[in-house]
Amino acid sequence: MKRFILLLIFIVALVSCKQETKSNSETADLIVTNAKVAVMDNNKTITEAIAVRDGKVLATGSNEDILKLKSNSTKSIDANGRTLIPGLNDSHLHLTRGGRFFNAELRWDGVKSLKTALQMLKEQAARTPKGQWVRVIGGWSPFQFEEKRFPTPQEINKATGDVPTYVLYLYSRAWLNQAGLNALGIDKNTKAPTGSSFEKDANGKLTGVLLAEPNPTILYARIGALPPLTQEQMVNSTKQFYRELNSLGITSGIDAGGGGHKFPKDYTGTKLLADAGEMPIRLSYYLFPQNKGAEYTEFQEWMTNNRVGHNGEIHLDHGYELEGGGEFLAWSAGDFENFLAPQPLLEDRPTWRKDIKRVIRLHVDNGWPFRIHATYGESIANILDVIEEVNKETNGKLMSERWLFDHAETVSENELKRIKALNGGIAVQARMAYAGEFFVERHGVDKAKQAPPVKKIMEMGIPLGAGTDGTRVASYNPWPALYWLISGKTVGDFQLSEASNLLSREDALYLYTKGSAWVSKEENIKGTLEKGMYADFTLLSNDYFTIPEKQINDLKAVLTVVGGNVVYGSQEYQNMNPKLPEVIPNWSPVKYYGGYQNK
Repeated sequence: MKRFILLLIFIVALVSCKQETKSNSETADLIVTNAKVAVMDNNKTITEAIAVRDGKVLATGSNEDILKLKSNSTKSIDANGRTLIPGLNDSHLHLTRGGRFFNAELRWDGVKSLKTALQMLKEQAARTPKGQWVRVIGGWSPFQFEEKRFPTPQEINKATGDVPTYVLYLYSRAWLNQAGLNALGIDKNTKAPTGSSFEKDANGKLTGVLLAEPNPTILYARIGALPPLTQEQMVNSTKQFYRELNSLGITSGIDAGGGGHKFPKDYTGTKLLADAGEMPIRLSYYLFPQNKGAEYTEFQEWMTNNRVGHNGEIHLDHGYELEGGGEFLAWSAGDFENFLAPQPLLEDRPTWRKDIKRVIRLHVDNGWPFRIHATYGESIANILDVIEEVNKETNGKLMSERWLFDHAETVSENELKRIKALNGGIAVQARMAYAGEFFVERHGVDKAKQAPPVKKIMEMGIPLGAGTDGTRVASYNPWPALYWLISGKTVGDFQLSEASNLLSREDALYLYTKGSAWVSKEENIKGTLEKGMYADFTLLSNDYFTIPEKQINDLKAVLTVVGGNVVYGSQEYQNMNPKLPEVIPNWSPVKYYGGYQNK
């Protein structure tokens, strides 16, 4: 009898243990109910709730079904009827560089009038200490202002006085006030790089305007000459910038490198966060060579010391990863996007073909993905000749890795067919939303109707991701970029795209989620809210799918979750917002204005 009782106890305990194990495996760490959940699967499923376990989506479904996954330890969030979408993923955003400088920059992103922008300059000049500068480094368009114009040198000088000031518009032009000219030692005898100039008035006096025609080196050099933040300030700046991105619903970004931004030295702010496990955003990065004429050597060194998909010896679960090379592979093959200047021609640079072919071949031989900056269809056609040669010489090996063109505003259907035949992709950015008026002025209204031809690219089945090209060109805010894809309008509400090139809200959101995940070889782990995908999502301030089209510009996140962890909360979720250190230095514009403006 004793043996029987002991056996019975053992069987009951075993069954109980199995039931408990089963129960634990089916319960959620986090559930969000009473939402409008856009799963973004192939069926375009809209449902009510989502469950998360171990940082991944456990299930989506009705409130009733998801609540069955709740245990005593499950954290529950009531969405109050708000729309919940996969976290946004910007396929071309200069995150590490943006974080490096965010606290030092006065942002005009979203400012509604030039009068307000100039007042911000004046206020910032008053608090900027000796030895520092007032700097507005991109992210705005003159057409967003009520006045529909650039500031004049006189207005900038009046607002800033004797505090050195630098204002950049895209990579097209910039303004230095007189104090800035003096600080950098620029006078009427200073020579500009080939393909650029220092503007002079009728009397031969410098106006303070720097013109890229279209070579932006004149602009890069002045940005590089400005005093940097300390390492402590830079880490703080990076935290502030990533929180700003989270507040807009961004959970991932793909870093396209950038001029004047050296790896690994200038990646310190982000690398320190990654090493400490404090990344609130998933970041993939491509490496951009800095030394003109020595790009091949730079890539050789990087390939020797780094592995794609990793950061040195650390693999941080898709939180901070090296993806490949680009967006420039060779400076001689650079295709500048300055619509205020004539279209650049690769034929004018005798070494471009040899230079870029060596670097592309190096990438293919080492199994590295690559991306290429190309604005114009003519440049894309020429570079495709080289890519096709490399593919033939490597017996099709090129087609086995990810590669893509960035920008592609005037790519033609023939070039699209060639890209598809080589298993390539495209990443488009909202540069036209910030410079479309100048594009029309130079290239005509007809050419702008399909610039870039996003609908055609999607219909052809070519992998396509969407982004901003923030922070120096367009703003980092994804919502004006989505508005541009949907409406075809600039930030100044000028109609660019024709009806046949406009996207539905679902298709535009797809490009900003799963479409962008293709760029970093992550389409099987993020971009939708299907079971098993990363639990990266955001609750929106309003319903993206039904609000009047123009209100898409004003959307924000009220709650953002990355890997099942809340990284941002506002309004009714303010108490969930993780603590952020106070902005430093004390004179930082971010401390007084924040980031994106609605003024």
